[in-house]
Order: sequence, then structure tokens, then C-alpha cells
Amino acid sequence: MRSLTQLKALVVPLLALCAQVSAKKDTMVNSQIRLAYVGDTAMRVSWSTFDKVDRPVVFYGKTPSALCNAASSDESVTYNTSSVYANHVTIEGLEPDTVYYYVPQPLIRDNETHAQPPFSFRTSRSPGDVTPYSVAVVIDMGTMGHNGLTTSAGQGVNPNNILKPGEQNTIQSLDAVKDDYDFIFYPGDFAYADDWLYEESEGFLPNTTIQEGYEVYQSINNDFYDEMTNISTVKPWMVGAGNHEANCIPNGADTYNGIYYNASLICPPGLTNFTGYRNHWRMPSDVSGGQGNFWYSFDHGMVHWIMLDTETDLGDGFIGPDQTGGVQEDIAGPFGPYPNAQLDWLKQDLASVDRAKTPWIIVGGHRPWYLSYANKSTTICWDCKDVFEPLFLEYGVDLYLSGHAHFYQRSAPLNNSVIDPRELDNPTSPWYITNGAAGHYDGLSKGSNPPAPYERFRLDQSNATYGWSKLTFHNRTHLTHQFVASGNGSILDTATLYKEH
Repeated sequence: MRSLTQLKALVVPLLALCAQVSAKKDTMVNSQIRLAYVGDTAMRVSWSTFDKVDRPVVFYGKTPSALCNAASSDESVTYNTSSVYANHVTIEGLEPDTVYYYVPQPLIRDNETHAQPPFSFRTSRSPGDVTPYSVAVVIDMGTMGHNGLTTSAGQGVNPNNILKPGEQNTIQSLDAVKDDYDFIFYPGDFAYADDWLYEESEGFLPNTTIQEGYEVYQSINNDFYDEMTNISTVKPWMVGAGNHEANCIPNGADTYNGIYYNASLICPPGLTNFTGYRNHWRMPSDVSGGQGNFWYSFDHGMVHWIMLDTETDLGDGFIGPDQTGGVQEDIAGPFGPYPNAQLDWLKQDLASVDRAKTPWIIVGGHRPWYLSYANKSTTICWDCKDVFEPLFLEYGVDLYLSGHAHFYQRSAPLNNSVIDPRELDNPTSPWYITNGAAGHYDGLSKGSNPPAPYERFRLDQSNATYGWSKLTFHNRTHLTHQFVASGNGSILDTATLYKEH
């Protein structure tokens, strides 16, 4: 047992630390704080600083005036061309479904942001908790404002794809109702910083040289994560890899001027091979047996959530679209220790799900395979279907969420392209929803006409409507999906899935 003197020696410095929690102000970045679940008794806090931090620390507690607990790490990482270091700290030993207040240190904060320390988060619901809850599903969302989606655009952009004066964008929409959902589920494509050359070629951004492109890339990237701060300081952000994280220019193309580059040659070190994505995030693959930020799973209440990598490491002899040798002509990955690593992991993960505790299984991946769209090899991923669908069917996956195509389509439940005769009334096949309509610089795409026979609802460029998905788990048997229009928060599509489980 410690003596009174020993206890005082411990308590006094701790109280001093509680009083020292503050924020250094800066006008460039606001620390870009982001959260991720690590089971129901831990939370991972990540943030950005201009300099390497020898010992990143997060102070936390159950009241905002007493942040007298501390967690730390030695993880402060960067890469060539990055303007910031990414710091990652895991807070362990927390109580499930409980609000905590926290401040990372050191912290850089923009004067203009509304997010003020101390911040707060709620830990994950324990598996088996049947309390109803909602989740925001967002995919293919770019930077908003002067570097991205705004009320103007360069030459060649469809007029339907710019915001109307005063129109609310998707980030603002998510921020306005952030008390209505537990976390953000985001299967790929952040910021669209790799569109920098495209935006310059159309006259939207000032011209720079190829050699200076990385600075424009980082400016767009930082804008995006700064814009998300009001949300990401409060809500966990569970992410997956998309093609726009692979390198500095999508497909190495200045498509407006018809100039094509070899991305592996013009992208500087740090802007290839998903490097920024791998440094910026820390998803719970370490506790779910997955791989980095590419594939992992987690439980939250009555749902088992799975994030897949549709860009690399498909397995069964297939090469992912963004993998070296794939259709996107990138040089990226593989990231697993052997060719079938992701597929073997998925089978083991699905087999281990306790449906008595988590009756729902929801899977996210960036690329779709059932879609009313021309069968372009860079849009519809039939290889993904061949690899993943058999396991979805074998283990009763309830819903697959994807993006990549920049519009919204709700399809029927499907088994090898065959419509489940029960539709949403206790089907035996997975339900498929694609929503890449969150918005970025050049906006929405058009779906095919006529639509695929399994299409049940669609919003595309002709509707000029940006939006995101809200999933609500009512109980063990009923799940509702809604398309939320970002501009005014209206619900433009609603469908409820019933499963006996």
C-alpha cells in the first residue's frame, strides 16, 4: 500500500496536468481530430500537428472540468509531401455506451472552428445491446468550398453539379443532425485531393506546375479534414479505402485536356500506394484480426459491422482494381501477408459472428457490383462479386453498402443477379444499396437508361440532389434505410428491411 506522502506525490502532478490542458491557436489547420471505436471499452483518438510529437497524450474524464486521466503513445508519423504529422493514441479501460470528455495534447486549433476543447465522445454499445440507434453512411464526399464543391465550377462541369446559392452541403447537413446518429460509416473516397490537376485544367483552381501539385493536393486534403472537425471530434469515423486514396491523380489523367500521365512517375513519394490513407487513420484491425485500415470488423449494439477492401487484395487469383497490375494501372498493395489474406479473414470473421448478440451483419466496401450503370471495368467490380458474394450468401449478410458511382441507387435483395422473391420481407439474399452522392467538385453521374431490373429507386445527375444515407436499427428484425437530401434535410427515399434472424 502506498503511503500518504507517495499518494500526494502522484496526485499533485496529475492535478497540475489537469490545469494545463489548453490549445495553441493557428490559422492553418485545426488538428483534424478523428475518432475510431476499438471495442466497447476503448476509443482511438487521432489528430494532426505540424511537428513530430515525442509522446502524444490524450487527457480525459467523465466531466469536462476534470480531465485527470491520461493515455499516451509514441506514434507520431508522417510521410514525404505531408504538411502534418498524424498522432494516434488509444484510450482503454472505458465503460461501454458512456460519454467521456477529452483533449489531445499538443493541440493546434483554428480560431474559426466551432469545435472547442474539451471535446466529447460516447463509447460503443456492447454487443447484444438492443437499444435502437442510427448511423450516417457517407461515401465519395469531397472538399466543400473554394477548393471543391461550391456554387461555381470550371469549364466543362454540368450546371446541375454546382450548389445553388445558400444551399447546404453534405458536411453541413451531417453537422446539423449529428445528435441523431452514433457514428459515420465511410467506405472510401475522401476529399478528392487527387482531382487537383483536373480542377486546374478546367480553370477552377490557379495553375501550378506538376512539381508543385503535391502542395495543392495537401491544401485540398487539409481543407476537407478541417471542415469535418465539428463532426469528427464527437462522432467516430469508421473508414474504408477508395480509389481516390491510391495516388495523387486518378488514373494519371487530365481528362479535360485529354492528357494522360503515368501516375507512378509524376506522383511524388508519399502520394502513391495509399500512403496518406495508411498514415492518417487507425481502424480496429488490430483487435479484429484485419489488416490496417483496409479490412476489419467491429460490433456496435445489435450489429456486426465489416469493412472490406475492394481496391486491392481481392483473393482467389483476382487482382484488385487499384492493385499493381489492376485495371486502374496503379502501383499499390497488396497489403495482406499472402494473396488470400482478406478472403480467409472474411470467412473466419463471418463464421465467428454470434447472431444471438449481433443479429445484423452489415458490410461496406467502396465498389458496387449490382448497379444500373454501363459495365465499365473501373466502376462495376464483377471480380468483387465473384470473390465476396458467395460468403455473403453462405453467412447471411443482411446489407452491402457501396459507393464509387456518384449517384444513389437502392436495389432489391439479390442472389447471383436473381431478385429475391420476398424482396424486403425476410429475404434470404443480401440487400444492395449504393450511395456515392455525397458530393465533390465535378458532382453527380448518370445511371443507365433503362435501369437494371433489380433497381428500386435512383437519384442521379438529372435530379441534382446530393445526399447521404441514414440507417436505423429499430430492433433485431427491422432496419430502415433513408436517403437524406443534404440541401434541406428532407427524406427522399425510405425502405425497411424485415429479417426474422
